[in-house]
Amino acid sequence: MNAKKIITLLLAAVLVLSLAACGTKPAENGGGDGEPQTLEEAKTLYDQLVAQENAIQAENTELWEKVFLSADKGMGMMEDGKNYGEFLLSTIEAAKEQFTDEEYELLKEKATEIKNIEDRLAALEEKFPSLSETPAEDGSMSVPAGSDKTTPPDDGSMQKFPAFEGKDLDGNTVKSSELFAKNAVTVVNFWFTTCNPCVGELSELDALNKELAEKGGALIGVNTFTLDGDETAISEAKDVLAKKGATYQNVYFASNGEAGKFTTNIFAYPTTYVVDRNGNIVGDPIVGAITEKKQAEALQAQIDKALAADIG
Repeated sequence: MNAKKIITLLLAAVLVLSLAACGTKPAENGGGDGEPQTLEEAKTLYDQLVAQENAIQAENTELWEKVFLSADKGMGMMEDGKNYGEFLLSTIEAAKEQFTDEEYELLKEKATEIKNIEDRLAALEEKFPSLSETPAEDGSMSVPAGSDKTTPPDDGSMQKFPAFEGKDLDGNTVKSSELFAKNAVTVVNFWFTTCNPCVGELSELDALNKELAEKGGALIGVNTFTLDGDETAISEAKDVLAKKGATYQNVYFASNGEAGKFTTNIFAYPTTYVVDRNGNIVGDPIVGAITEKKQAEALQAQIDKALAADIG
């Protein structure tokens, strides 16, 4: 089993919505009838519910790890709008034989609690639509990236994107040196198939790729499940891309190469890098989906910087 996939799924499960405080208190509703009456009250309740959900999963990390280690590639993508608790329940049920009776009952109990919380979150989002506009502070599905290998140095020097020779999902050879050299700017988006924020931005990324093409640039995706040419993962990635109408090039490479090791040190998804014609990383990685205003603006600023430098 791909070790990167294990780590990614575990982190996504334990921290799927946002980072939470160590201690949480029961959610309190603002209105006298038990329901929030104002957006401010709804936001307070929403944040408390999110913190409760995170705390539930943080209490039993070893058990959640067993869930996803058992699930492996048998775990399908969580479709947009699906209750995350239902997703967990079905995953636990599929791996039932891997647990003791006590573990199984505990996991079912906790997943049911999460399902109920998700139902309340969905009801709040329906009543107060603006709550769903920023589901996590950075729009990502894991903890922020901070590895020395993925974050450019802060001394003003440039960091090279690790060189690779791989293939796209259709089997065509792709060399990073040729890829970067032919584009004024290349946007590299790291994602995986069961990551909702990742899948949710695919259409926007496809539109961005078309815009970049008009300026001499390009966007490529790296689905981390497809590293080493995993045929099942490639097929699944192609299906998801097709459903979202995304036609831009996606590539994979060996997990034990420099680019593969670089990828292993990314612990937030989606994460996007901007690379100039010389293969240098421009600015900091964009952590979170570009469907969020903050991420979209940061990415555009780095693209503009790379294009301006290329012209200059």
